[in-house]
Amino acid sequence: MAVFDTPKEAFGILRPACVQLTKVQTTENVERLQAQLQVVSDSALQELQEYVLFPLRFTLKTPGPKRESLVQSVVQCITSILSTTCVKKQDLLQELFSELCLCLSSPSGLQPPAPLSEELKLTVIQALNVLMHSAYGDIILTLYQPSTLPHLGFAVSLLLALAEQEKAKQIKLAALKCLQVLILQCDCPEHHRLLDTVETRQCGNLFASFLPGISIALSRVITGDIKQGHMVTVSAIKLFYHTVSLVMADEQLATITKDEEKPSVEQSRLSELVVHRGPDWVKITADKLSLLIHKIAEFASLHPHWKVRMELVELVHHLMLKCSLSLVESVGHLLKALVGLVNDESNEVQSKCHEILRSIAELRTVAENRALADILSENLHSLATALPRLMNSQDDQGKFSTLSLLLGSLKLLGPKVNIVLNSAAHLQRLSKALMQVLELDVADVKIVEERRWGPEGSLGEPSDSLQHGLREGKCQKKHFRFFIDERIFLLIQQVCRVLGYYGNLYLLVDHFMGLYSESVVYRKQAAMVLNELITGAAGLGVDVLHKRETTVSTEDLKGTITSILEEYTDQANWYLTTSIDTEGTSDELTVKYSRAHAIPGGAHSSSLISSFSPSSDPCPTIRSMNSNIWQICIQLEGVGCFAYVLGKEFRMLLASVLYPVLEKAGDSTLLISQTAIGTMVDVCHACGYDSMQNLINANSDYLVNGISLNLRRVAHQPHASRVLEAMLRHSDASLLPLVEDVIRDVLSALDQFYDDRASSFLGVLSTLVAALVQWFVVVKGKEHPQEQNIEQQSSTSCQKRGKGSVITPMVQEVEQFFLDYIKQKQIAEGNLPAMEEEEEEVQVPPPEPEMNDTGAEGETPLPAHAQIAKDVMERCIHLLSDKSLRVRLKVLDVLEFCVTVLHLHENHLLPMAHRAWPVLVTRLINDDPLAVLRAFKAPVSARAGPVYSHTLAFKLQLAVLQGLGSLCEKLDLGESDLNKVADTCVIYLSAKQPVKLQEAARSVFLHLMCVDPDATWLFLNEICPLPCEPPHPSLHPVKLGRMGRQRTEFTDNVLGLLGELQRRETAAFQAGPQEAPEPQPPSLTEALG
Repeated sequence: MAVFDTPKEAFGILRPACVQLTKVQTTENVERLQAQLQVVSDSALQELQEYVLFPLRFTLKTPGPKRESLVQSVVQCITSILSTTCVKKQDLLQELFSELCLCLSSPSGLQPPAPLSEELKLTVIQALNVLMHSAYGDIILTLYQPSTLPHLGFAVSLLLALAEQEKAKQIKLAALKCLQVLILQCDCPEHHRLLDTVETRQCGNLFASFLPGISIALSRVITGDIKQGHMVTVSAIKLFYHTVSLVMADEQLATITKDEEKPSVEQSRLSELVVHRGPDWVKITADKLSLLIHKIAEFASLHPHWKVRMELVELVHHLMLKCSLSLVESVGHLLKALVGLVNDESNEVQSKCHEILRSIAELRTVAENRALADILSENLHSLATALPRLMNSQDDQGKFSTLSLLLGSLKLLGPKVNIVLNSAAHLQRLSKALMQVLELDVADVKIVEERRWGPEGSLGEPSDSLQHGLREGKCQKKHFRFFIDERIFLLIQQVCRVLGYYGNLYLLVDHFMGLYSESVVYRKQAAMVLNELITGAAGLGVDVLHKRETTVSTEDLKGTITSILEEYTDQANWYLTTSIDTEGTSDELTVKYSRAHAIPGGAHSSSLISSFSPSSDPCPTIRSMNSNIWQICIQLEGVGCFAYVLGKEFRMLLASVLYPVLEKAGDSTLLISQTAIGTMVDVCHACGYDSMQNLINANSDYLVNGISLNLRRVAHQPHASRVLEAMLRHSDASLLPLVEDVIRDVLSALDQFYDDRASSFLGVLSTLVAALVQWFVVVKGKEHPQEQNIEQQSSTSCQKRGKGSVITPMVQEVEQFFLDYIKQKQIAEGNLPAMEEEEEEVQVPPPEPEMNDTGAEGETPLPAHAQIAKDVMERCIHLLSDKSLRVRLKVLDVLEFCVTVLHLHENHLLPMAHRAWPVLVTRLINDDPLAVLRAFKAPVSARAGPVYSHTLAFKLQLAVLQGLGSLCEKLDLGESDLNKVADTCVIYLSAKQPVKLQEAARSVFLHLMCVDPDATWLFLNEICPLPCEPPHPSLHPVKLGRMGRQRTEFTDNVLGLLGELQRRETAAFQAGPQEAPEPQPPSLTEALG
């Protein structure tokens, strides 16, 4: 609290100190005055302001050299007085301003500022800052008159020199801050007088004289050594755009005419310093500023500190908002910097960029300014021209920035993008750039290698993860030639979608369809662009800054999509060579039909069942086949995109699309089949189908019709069996009545073309009987409610069709259900002896729905699915001795499923087994090892009676099992081969197998433990997992796929093997690495207790 509150009291205490300082200018006297000031109130000091300042100003103006400590004390005292009082007189303000500036200048005046200590420089700069803030009301404007130009110029040059030349960060920051106050753009929290339009224009006229010097000096500071600190750069950028926007503001320049006279100035020398901001001056200055802005934007956009990049965004916003007309030549640089930071690593910078871009779009700064649109169009053309070169030379981060710039330019152009697209040169440059950037890397041999083997485990709906991924719009991961970062592909997707959103859809589709047809080099890229164009035209998955003027109608979209689909599914583009693997060997296929070339060198329509004309190249390269695979996948993805766009309207196109998609779903190339399944999932979601089963069943009429027609022209349409195969794989039992006739057609075609088409027909037959097993055969110990429902529905339908059928009363059905349940549970737990179990199985009649006796000789008629399996088995018996190993292997697979389906119909199965047995034994004895292994897998022993142990088949199985384990151990097989052996032998771990076969199978797995215990443990746990307790509470428990399920027929044997494996591991751990004995397989009695 001040002691002296009245001017009279304050004068009494201050007068001695002021008089003493006036007489003797020493540091001690200044400090004495400073101490007296502490006990004077602010109001009293305001009345005595000039009196107290006089000795201090007198000390500064005394001629001759002065000690720096004295000057610093005086300036600090002046700052203390000004910080608590207001300067209310014009003369006092101007004189103090000049006197403080002189403290920084050199005596000679040739090298401003003077070589003073850093402390003194900082003190004077702070005093100038306080002086500007202490000016009261309109007094501050007295500094901004033409007559004060020399004083202002002197201060500006001093402060710029300090900001540019000083090493101390504090001095640099203080000088830049003082300059910002000097141009009346202070952003401190104190209250500042707001300038009206006239006053702002007056200041703009005044600082126009200093703009060249200020802008050049600040550009040097901004692009200076990064060691100066980010705060210096941020302050320099802020001062730069505030100064430029003060002088080059569109609002001010619009009121200045060319013939307007300069402000009147008394002295002729001063009149030369005043700048007239006419059109010519604006044009020249804007051109020079454009160079500086470009330099600043390039440097700051790559600055490592996010606050510098954020301030660059503010610079763009400020100048675009206030100077977009006067700085039209710089707009390109500004927008380039802005859109280049849209995907900045800093979330703050990203959000700010998006906010500013949207504000620019809302103000229609670009859309309604033809000059800006022209500049952006030219920049876009230049960028598209340089894009291929940049994609070759830049790293992924550089490519990401370049594509961000391309995308941002398109977004800012908005509807004006048609200016670019209507120019043939611009469109050609842009499209060819996209073609080159999207070039795929097709050299990976794995694409061709990965095949889809067999129908096991592939029936039904796709996995949840696949469906989720596809539902989110994710396509197959592609590998591009010019980039790796997936974000780059997402940017290109957005570029194409923005083009489709704003551009003329017909023009774009026509142009890219031309590229699609022009060359196979562009075909994949053009298809990718077309898919994204349609998605963008529908307004889906596209991020834009403002709405388009007109939307594309559904009818226009449907018409465009129809034309694209016709091109995609054309035979020359749909049936491409994806494998050199033809029907057995190349000479087995008779060429009766050829289609147009899709790849130079002779690739024709087909994948697994390819057709080659005599003039074509019979050995296409890996690159060409990979290219064809990706082309088909991209076209399939396009079908999914188009379904997503049209929604339920896409149902109208299913008649022409679903059949070819199902063809690819049955393709042997894994990538193609997965993509086709994903496309079907997309179609299901788009068209409102609950599942792929409903999709196939609802459209089965024309699918079946197409299959029937094409089966009659197998030589020309070799893919009909694939469609049926895909239908069976992805539907349920309700499909069977719809395709019974087609199945008969397939069997008839097999009878007719067994010499050269057996392999392809056996593929669909394998899928068929595998589906029959899943739909109609309920494996004991592994019952599923879904399978039970299917069997019940089938039984009900069969009973309704039969004449005079007898319906079992409900009580008997319930009783029989519980009896069967108890028996199955005992079998699953392994409580029944094998011989007794097998005898009981023979005595129990098959639970078939048809109990009526309507056969000519009293035989029970077979259900439809069993009759189909019997018919298939009859064909397979004849093909067991085929000369092709592939055919023989497929036949053995089919036989395995047929036996499974017919095992409940012994009266029909046994005669068929007797017919097949001689040929099957031949396969086991005198065939290729693969065929022997496949024949060995036949699960007849699991359902045979007690007499089976005396047969040759039993002895062969037992001999193979007993020698297989030791053979695997001696050969030291790898993991993949061990998995094949384990997969083959696992069926003999069933409790339904003869006891000796179970023991032999256990011995095989004991030997496998010696070869690879980890792989064996994982395989056994997939069948019947043990609960895994984590060794530490911080670890999450391991959950395997079948964990928690009920006991099965494999449970006892698997748990015994897992227990033995754990005992071995414990013993090895306790013995230690040096004392651990060589593992030897124990006897079966020891292993299983």
